[in-house]
Amino acid sequence: MDYKNTLNLPQTDFPMKADLIKREPERLRKWDAAGLYAAIQARRAGAEKFVLHDGPPFANGEVHIGTALNKILKDIIIKYKTLRGFHAPYVPGWDCHGLPIEFKVMQDMRKAGNSATDAASIRQACETYARKYIDLQRAQFQRLGVLGDWANPYLTFAKEYEADELRLFAGLVEQGMVYRGKKPVYWSIPCRTALAEAEVEYKDHVSQSVYVKFPLVGHPGTSVVIWTTTPWTLPANLAVAYNSTFHYSLVLVGREQYIVSALLLPAIAAKCGWQDYQIVRSLEGGHLAQMEYQHPFCRRTGKFFKGDSFVDNTAGTGFVHIAPGHGLEDYHLGIEQGLPVYSPVDDDGKFVHTSDLPAEQQMPAEMLGRSVGEKHGKSEANEAVLHELRARQTLLHQENYTHSYPHCWRSKTPIIFRAMAQWFIKIDHAGFRDRALAEIQRVHWVPEWGRSRIEAAVKGRPDWCISRQRTWGVPIPAFYDASGNPILDPRIVRNAADLFEQHGSNVWFERSAAELWAALQPADWTGPASVAKSNDTLDVWIDSGSSSRAVIARRPEIRGAGHPFQCDMYLEGSDQHRGWFQSSLLLSLAGNGAAPYRTVLTHGFMVDADREKISKSQQGQGGYEKPQTAEAYVKKWGADIIRLWVASQDFRNDIIVSEERIQTVAETYRVLRNALRYELANLADFDPAAQAVPDGQLTGLDRWILDEFSQLERDVLAAYDRHEFHVVYQRVSQFVAVELSALYHDVVKDRLYTDPANAPRRRSTQTALYRLVTGLCRLLSPILAFTADEAWEFVPGRTVPSVHLLTWEPLGFERPEDERAAWRTLLELRERALPELEKARQAKSIGKALEAKLTFAGAGPELATAQAHRESLRELLNVSQLEIQPTAEAALTISLARAAGEKCGRCWHWETHVGVDAGHPTLCARCAQAVRESVPA
Repeated sequence: MDYKNTLNLPQTDFPMKADLIKREPERLRKWDAAGLYAAIQARRAGAEKFVLHDGPPFANGEVHIGTALNKILKDIIIKYKTLRGFHAPYVPGWDCHGLPIEFKVMQDMRKAGNSATDAASIRQACETYARKYIDLQRAQFQRLGVLGDWANPYLTFAKEYEADELRLFAGLVEQGMVYRGKKPVYWSIPCRTALAEAEVEYKDHVSQSVYVKFPLVGHPGTSVVIWTTTPWTLPANLAVAYNSTFHYSLVLVGREQYIVSALLLPAIAAKCGWQDYQIVRSLEGGHLAQMEYQHPFCRRTGKFFKGDSFVDNTAGTGFVHIAPGHGLEDYHLGIEQGLPVYSPVDDDGKFVHTSDLPAEQQMPAEMLGRSVGEKHGKSEANEAVLHELRARQTLLHQENYTHSYPHCWRSKTPIIFRAMAQWFIKIDHAGFRDRALAEIQRVHWVPEWGRSRIEAAVKGRPDWCISRQRTWGVPIPAFYDASGNPILDPRIVRNAADLFEQHGSNVWFERSAAELWAALQPADWTGPASVAKSNDTLDVWIDSGSSSRAVIARRPEIRGAGHPFQCDMYLEGSDQHRGWFQSSLLLSLAGNGAAPYRTVLTHGFMVDADREKISKSQQGQGGYEKPQTAEAYVKKWGADIIRLWVASQDFRNDIIVSEERIQTVAETYRVLRNALRYELANLADFDPAAQAVPDGQLTGLDRWILDEFSQLERDVLAAYDRHEFHVVYQRVSQFVAVELSALYHDVVKDRLYTDPANAPRRRSTQTALYRLVTGLCRLLSPILAFTADEAWEFVPGRTVPSVHLLTWEPLGFERPEDERAAWRTLLELRERALPELEKARQAKSIGKALEAKLTFAGAGPELATAQAHRESLRELLNVSQLEIQPTAEAALTISLARAAGEKCGRCWHWETHVGVDAGHPTLCARCAQAVRESVPA
């Protein structure tokens, strides 16, 4: 008789091969057809709410692997909170305006030969471009398994969004926080616009640095020496700053005398070639306060002012040349001393004459039109300045200088500081900066260092330049009177909000200034009449930073209960302490009275194996070979492996992405999938409603694994609550590989396959497997969104169609402490015996463990435990026979011999009672009984 057909062999249609690249899209279609997201929301209606507000990615380019990291982390949290019974809706969004989109659109228009420059054409092209990438990115986010209200995302170019943004802005105007002023701002020459602090990237740059003579008026042959890394700013020089606490040296070099910092004198002398200098005398900085100097090449003089807060001795000469139109410290000192904010550079970065100084005091005419913009490390403006310095013999030394310098985030070129009239938010208005710092203390920051990072950003930030000289953005609803004075009134801004909500912001560009003024002028207006409208748009950080009002407070499903504009969590990359975290905090505090978030989580950047940042802005650039798009990874590995890899990382640090690391996680995935398949396959004939065994009747081995799993649950839930998904990954993967697959699954095969189908011991193990597989599906569902749901479909007796509709039900299995202690002893004895079995295998005394008989001899509590649980210990060791021999010797000894009897042809155990059933002469008594029960008479 072929006894194979009498075995309870595993059966399941849950595939061994994951084939994620094929099956995941099929499951997405299934979710979509079933309306899974809506079903989840309906199931959680009325439950305690948890809202993670989505920071909007830019609607340009494909989804970057770093953006995928961000979306997966958010989805894990939301799925986990949903599992724990919270109502956790997810409203995704996109940042639709701004320089990255307009810059790319203008490039594409030029390449296509489209020379249109009117606002309507540019804005239409930008909207079309943004919508294209919204659709593309939406599909790519969904492909990652991210559930959300994808049919109704928030878009910052939507009419209602722009309207709410302006309503929040009107509140700031009403408080007096918004003003127009001329001061230095970051300026991108290629993009022809001002930049926000968060739109500036710092990287190493080689600058042309110069040491220059500033001759003292009334002291022929004597000069102070200044050093600068921006020679092009010298035409704008109006003063020199010194430090009143420094000691300066007057040195004689040949027939000329120079004044420099005494501390820096040796370095300066070496650079300038002063081999035989003499120190004439020492001077205090204040000695220069009453003196004047002659500009090195312009026909004007300047004065010396104290600048102790920024003049240092770390480099240079102990003096700083002051150009109020080209630096914040220069600007503040200039305002304090009544100097004009002089910036002789136009929007294209070229030298020009301005009305700030008399014609005779401005730069030589031959310098006009020279560009500050660099090409190949040099600029026309710098070369023109060097030419003038050499011609007037005021250049002492020139060299290249490498330092960290701000660059435009879009064009990747060095920015300049340039004074121009812009709109600003006053950060120190009525103690606002201090209020912001206090509000930071009320927020929970994860990791904790996020608090100090945003504190430093808020403490050190200047007034916020919020105007942009671009077309694709929300217009600033300001007007100008006949004298050029600005008109910005909160009533006008609110009227503009209503107009934009009805017609969209394009109306600002489509209608004339007169038409707009007629539509927006308050009925009781007594101020000056408008003759022109503003062409500036709002900084995109105002756009995204207004989402507390335009999304959280507006959307009923995520509106806060206490504060309508406040949510539970923001989660973004570490660069957002300068960006969205900060802009959202400042705008919500100013407009709503509190921070828009209660908790802020921060993740690191994606870096390659060389720890270089993988940048979205480098996508599609020639020669950049690092894989960057999420799609490239998903096409190779499948979304669940990428999700598992994300979970495996401590996201609070920078995350190294490499093929080798993902391959390691893919191997872990296979272990997890095989464990799920093993459990499902052994439940093919199990009905949990009718055949589940009560806890008190479970075997000791089953009670052990359920107690271990209960501890795993507690550890994993605590890790999920702490957002430590790498701990979830480590604990689950270790449990599945060690306790579950290598031990429990291996040990219970015998009872599952060879016991009678309805044997109490087999049903006990199936009860444990059922509770394990349902528990694992729940535990893994926030991370392995596809696989956990796929496995759930094969769970017998399931009550809901998708694992994502489940509410967490803890296993909560606990054994008495004496039972735990006994099983600790049994497992320790197993660990001591396994090497003996391995030695016997190596010596070829036995082939498999079932061929062995083990004898434990000794005295004491260990042996007593072994005796009391002899059959459990035999099963754990997977041997055919186990003998316990009490002796007078306390030391435990383990000996091995070949098992007695014959090998059963069905279970392969060696037993002395093989053949006792004449009807089945090759079977042991247990198998003969099992066969009789399984084969009809």
